[in-house]
Amino acid sequence: MAKKEAAETPLMKQHREIKNKYPDAVLLFRVGDFYETFGEDAHIASRVLGITLTKRAKDSPGAIDLAGFPHHSLDTYLHKLVKAGYRVAICDQLEDPKTVKGIVKRGVTELVTPGVASNDKLLENKTNNFLAAVFLSEQECGVAFVDISTGEFYAAQGNMEYIDKLLQSFQPSEVVLSKTQTKRFREYFDTKVYTFQLEDWIFQKQYAYDLLLQHFQTQSLKGFGLEDLTGAIIAAGAALHYLKDTEHPNLQHINALQRIVANDFLWMDRFTIRNLELLSSSDEKGTNLLSAIDRTHTPMGARLLKRWMIFPLFDKNRIEHRLDLTSFFIKNQELNHSLSQSIRQIGDVERLVGKIPLKKVNPREVLQLAKSMEFIGRIREEGLKADFLPLSQMLEAIKPLVEVQQRIRDVIVEEAPAVAAKGNMIRDGIHEELDQLRAISRDGKGYLLQIQQTESQRTGISSLKIAYNNVFGYYLEVTHAHKDKVPADWIRKQTLTSAERYVTPELKEYEEKILGAEEKILALELDIYQQLISVIDPYIATIQQNAHIIAQLDCLLSFAYIAKQYNYHRPVLADEPVLTIKNGRHPVIEQQLPPGESYVANDILLDKEAQQIIILTGPNMSGKSALLRQTAIITLMAHMGSFVPADGAQVGLTDKIFTRVGASDNLSGGESTFMVEMNETASIINNITERSLVLLDEIGRGTSTYDGISIAWSIVEYMHNHTSQAKTLFATHYHELNDLEGQLPRVKNYHITHKETGNKVIFLRKLAPGGSRHSFGIQVARMAGMPPALLERADEILATLEEKHGDAGATAQKVKQIPKANNFQLNIFDGISEDLRRVQQVLQLTDINRLTPVEALLKLNELKNIVENYQ
Repeated sequence: MAKKEAAETPLMKQHREIKNKYPDAVLLFRVGDFYETFGEDAHIASRVLGITLTKRAKDSPGAIDLAGFPHHSLDTYLHKLVKAGYRVAICDQLEDPKTVKGIVKRGVTELVTPGVASNDKLLENKTNNFLAAVFLSEQECGVAFVDISTGEFYAAQGNMEYIDKLLQSFQPSEVVLSKTQTKRFREYFDTKVYTFQLEDWIFQKQYAYDLLLQHFQTQSLKGFGLEDLTGAIIAAGAALHYLKDTEHPNLQHINALQRIVANDFLWMDRFTIRNLELLSSSDEKGTNLLSAIDRTHTPMGARLLKRWMIFPLFDKNRIEHRLDLTSFFIKNQELNHSLSQSIRQIGDVERLVGKIPLKKVNPREVLQLAKSMEFIGRIREEGLKADFLPLSQMLEAIKPLVEVQQRIRDVIVEEAPAVAAKGNMIRDGIHEELDQLRAISRDGKGYLLQIQQTESQRTGISSLKIAYNNVFGYYLEVTHAHKDKVPADWIRKQTLTSAERYVTPELKEYEEKILGAEEKILALELDIYQQLISVIDPYIATIQQNAHIIAQLDCLLSFAYIAKQYNYHRPVLADEPVLTIKNGRHPVIEQQLPPGESYVANDILLDKEAQQIIILTGPNMSGKSALLRQTAIITLMAHMGSFVPADGAQVGLTDKIFTRVGASDNLSGGESTFMVEMNETASIINNITERSLVLLDEIGRGTSTYDGISIAWSIVEYMHNHTSQAKTLFATHYHELNDLEGQLPRVKNYHITHKETGNKVIFLRKLAPGGSRHSFGIQVARMAGMPPALLERADEILATLEEKHGDAGATAQKVKQIPKANNFQLNIFDGISEDLRRVQQVLQLTDINRLTPVEALLKLNELKNIVENYQ
């Protein structure tokens, strides 16, 4: 051990000490013009980055693996390491090696993780890069989201389901949590997200509370609406702690903390967000809703539109405000076009200004900030001239900051460089000494010639010349014939055979200037640049507010463009829970239709009096799922404040949209298709209110036919008789459910129309009253290209089954004959054997209201075993 310590160089000792502080990160250790990695870090870097693995001091006993890359390639390699899921500590030289004897002082200047990345190559323009902090508690859980690149900071409190919904909605790049809560987190939440565990003491209320007060410089958190929300405070404090812990001490741009209040928004669980394909499509080449309606011109507008979609408004006044502005822009196309043209010239101001406290903004970006501020000012002026109150109220809040943008333009050159360290960024005329040094650097020979001519005239030495060598620097050379004319203030430095060499105070002063000019020029430029940044710094909050207003305007102009382009109409928001859609369309499918083909629009009516539940039947591939989705999307878009793809729509304020669409196994979690289906359906039934919209597609198909029909039938009955009377669309292949229309007054049957020609079926996509008795599965198989022999055999089997079991209505007739369990229950156990009385006892002892989906399945299995033993 002693030998190893003796063999350790000062450099490697320094590396070891710094690495010990960041054991869980890949340490990029700056050595000269390279970033080096050592030991295990070198193996990771070599594998992930594809760089050569070698050894330092390979012939010595203390040889260590080594891999490195040039320092100017940091951006290229950094994002590869972070994208691969590694935390990266960047260790820089904190001193100029030229001025230091011995080992250069080094330290970690930044710890980069997926959730705190601010490098452009690590960020997507249209997506926030959120870090989430989660605090789990038996009472109220807390969650916080912070984007260090934009300064956005949110916090919320609620139960586990609410936290899960927010995590699914914000899609953070990284989640930090307490070490003791790791197991619980992985049991309940998405385990695919990158997580990092922190010490338990960080998740204490007092510590978090004090940290937040210190950061925001406030006396309490009442102004943020969080004073009494312990879970939210702890989560927000943990997020802030993590930012500081990853070497981000300057966070002035995080100057507000917004509370997310569940009741402010239309609720959609993660299943609904997935099923409606809002952010991603199940088809690899498919289009999601966000892509279909996003016509924003700025990255900050695109990010805000995504948030508007995931958190649709529930406040009628706020929705109407957006609709009023959208309507105004549709009617005023000239203003719409003009404002859009100006917005196109605005950069990603949120992220540009976010780089200022982080000391990462470059001259080109600062100039872009000034140009953006100029166009923001133009938008304000032009919008106010329109004399439309909602628009005026929005734009009056913009502060153009003319002095700041002018200061930037006065200082930074028009063709600003992308790297400040290379210089050539400051205009002439800003700093006298800088101008002199530049003159010297640009016109050194001319200045020397000027000195030579001046001294020649003063002394009368016509052969005087100026030269330079490494010993004396610049000097005046005089032949012996003229040495008597040399003035007394000249200093002799060397005597040659034919001449003598002298220096003058002016020449020495010039020499110092010209030799250090480039270095001094760069130092002065950097100093002036930092002074400019400090001028901008106090206005960060104002610039962020301006950027947010422009992002809102960008979204509203996008709404107007889409509405005009695709003939969308303004929805009517109603206080009563009703949904009436006239000629509704699916916005994504409509945009993907071949040229010349029009979308077959459909009407929908759902209310509490006459038509609460629609049983929707029809052939496979006829468009049932599309109809369900477009109904939900139209409701969602209305709550976003957008016009909707319909000729008209009356949308009652909706608090929740629930969907159960399609089958999806969770095999890794040990859950079958049917189990997933029952879990999702149970979640819906346990959370509906009178303002909910429920869309169910093919419920019960994950189990046997009779089990499936029974479950589907009972779900419809339950939804009909539930006190909420939630609006429900139920698409099914179980045609037996059509008989419910005759038993339940608010259940109505509809089907998707079709036309049969021989063995082929043509889908007309039109909704019509009445149920359908056919699924046309074999015809669809024929259209898919199944072999003729296989199809002929399928027809034979179908005919045999129909003959054996009778028509589809037989099962329905049996179910229909069972009276509802409201006032009277038929005793099905009368006149049966003693063995089956056990079934009766099991059922009587079961409290259905307290039964979970899993317990229900176990109970069902128990009953099944009793019946099988009886048989």
